[in-house]
Amino acid sequence: MALNGKLSTEIVIQAPAGKFFNLFLKNLHNVQNICERVHGTKLHEGEHWHSIGGSVKHWTYVVDGKVITCKEKLESIDEQNKTLNYSLFDGDIGKEYKVIKLTIQEIDNGNGSVSAKWTIEYEKINDAVEAPYGYMEYFDHLTKDIDAHLLKA
Repeated sequence: MALNGKLSTEIVIQAPAGKFFNLFLKNLHNVQNICERVHGTKLHEGEHWHSIGGSVKHWTYVVDGKVITCKEKLESIDEQNKTLNYSLFDGDIGKEYKVIKLTIQEIDNGNGSVSAKWTIEYEKINDAVEAPYGYMEYFDHLTKDIDAHLLKA
């Protein structure tokens, strides 16, 4: 059984192009106030929420009915392609995975249609650990909560 893998989901959103990406780029700290499954987040290291490699955030959220904790670091920003890359580590994540890389991309599908694409690349600590399938449902709920919020704003 492979220890490495990649999972991805793409969800159509109704918010105008750019809004979803900009929330993650500039207002990530507000996600805990928007999404039911995000219980809290705080800046763990660094001075700024959105600096590449310079800040570490601590997250508490619910996946598969379980409260999960981890730390997160922004690895890269590609504004032209509306893509953000993060690494997730420590906490509950570190107990099952050596590596989790998260990519969030806002995709312009044309004709005013926009999608949010979530991709996880992972390396499990051993064969007994399941792939992080629960995150696909988590991202679906997260995207819908954020989209509803952005439509009201």
